[in-house]
Amino acid sequence: MDPVITTLIVLVIAIIAFVSNRVPLEIVAVGVALALWATGILTLPEALSGFGDPTVIFIATLFIVSESLDSSGVMAWAGQWVIGRAGTKRSKIVVVISLLVAVVSAFISINGAVAALLPLVVVVAARAGIAASKLLIPLAFAASAGSMLTLTGTPVNIVVSDLAASSGGRAFGYFEFALVGIPLLMGTIAIVLLLGPRLLPDRPAVAVPVDLVRHARLLRSHYEVTLDTAAIINATDGVSEIVVPPRSPLIGQRVAPGMAVPGEALVVLAVRRGDDVIKDKEVIVRAGDALLMQGTWDELVRNSEQPGVLSVDPPRALRRSVPLGRGARRALLVLAGMVVLLATGWVPPAVAGLLAVGMLILTRTITFPQAYRSVSWTTVVLIAGMMPLAAAVTVTGTADLVADSLISWLGGANPYLSLLVLCLLTLVLGQLISNMATVLIVAPIAVALAGILDLSVMPYMMALTVAGAAAFFTPIATPANLMVMEPGGYRFGDYWKLGLPLAIFFIAMAVLYVPLIWPF
Repeated sequence: MDPVITTLIVLVIAIIAFVSNRVPLEIVAVGVALALWATGILTLPEALSGFGDPTVIFIATLFIVSESLDSSGVMAWAGQWVIGRAGTKRSKIVVVISLLVAVVSAFISINGAVAALLPLVVVVAARAGIAASKLLIPLAFAASAGSMLTLTGTPVNIVVSDLAASSGGRAFGYFEFALVGIPLLMGTIAIVLLLGPRLLPDRPAVAVPVDLVRHARLLRSHYEVTLDTAAIINATDGVSEIVVPPRSPLIGQRVAPGMAVPGEALVVLAVRRGDDVIKDKEVIVRAGDALLMQGTWDELVRNSEQPGVLSVDPPRALRRSVPLGRGARRALLVLAGMVVLLATGWVPPAVAGLLAVGMLILTRTITFPQAYRSVSWTTVVLIAGMMPLAAAVTVTGTADLVADSLISWLGGANPYLSLLVLCLLTLVLGQLISNMATVLIVAPIAVALAGILDLSVMPYMMALTVAGAAAFFTPIATPANLMVMEPGGYRFGDYWKLGLPLAIFFIAMAVLYVPLIWPF
């Protein structure tokens, strides 16, 4: 069979599998790579080359750096410091939240930024008496705009930069994306402020996350503890409320308020049995008793994960909400060092990322298991598996064939019109499959089109990045959109109402503004 037809068949099947949402993304990506090898389009090393690509390795390291900032409380500190000054006025809160999530997403990825700030935004909404549904879609959309501020804002930026460099152009600078990212962010904020009140639903939050201050006060009241809030929960120490389940090894042990737990660096602050708080005598633990334990966060986490212990609020989750906890300064220093290396270009991005991860582990800012858990392996496998398809589309001449057909259909060589068609194709596919997969599919066609028209590849690559970021129509378009769906009480059809004017703005910027900065 003709290689072009074979490649197109693999491409169509991959798109159908992505859209069906019945096959795991990782299976589709790996299946694409294996199909290209099985049909003879690529050799086995070529089909699996994505799994050793420096770009993929760099993207994986960014997830670990993001985890260090989140788990050490840097994100909690930044969120509380900035949002705490936003007051209770909706418009001011929207502006502050949008700017904060944009800056954060520029350095630690869209998903990491939204995941870290989502609980804080829900708490702020509750305190200000604003429906969380008025703030959470703007949070996700502003994160997408903020991803255009730096090279590390999204994996798409990194991949597109490498494609530009390998296709006759050059790599984009670390902060070069901000030339389009800043006006995109400003326009996004303006549209949300202008249209958000009318287009966003007004629904209460389904679940309000833990507010540490209120949580500490509740525990003090519930267990009649006299310690102040700062002594109960701070950067180094915390408390854990555990319930003794049936058949727990704790049953039958003697405890008393103020005693240290044998073999552990924990103290029993109080015991509650039903409606009674036991404060001044020794008791024998029974099933159903609730114990309030105090100690270092590390000890609380270790204790909560032992068999026979049920944590009401897992210490590992509570710890992330403590501003500037253990390792925060080290995480910030490592992030700053990585940004300097990336901005100056002293070492390749993958090396900068690996050095950052190495320093985080050597300084014990994060652990090895924590680093492995933090990587979004779905994203890594998706990119690694789809990269060979982008290469196959190029080497088989499929991209040239599609580009020639596109020019014939357009009836001329108008660069703006060709750019508009490619951006619209990216926009449509980006609502159905991941923007990473979309850009990997469309980018080779854009490169071929630029070559046929004898134009620079730079505006095409940057425009595709902008169009790929406009995944605003559905909750499944991006993980960030999906993250805010349940906390905001959103329905499937709530996204496109505000997403449509934003998408029109993004496409206009991609087609009309981008060529002004990166000429054809």
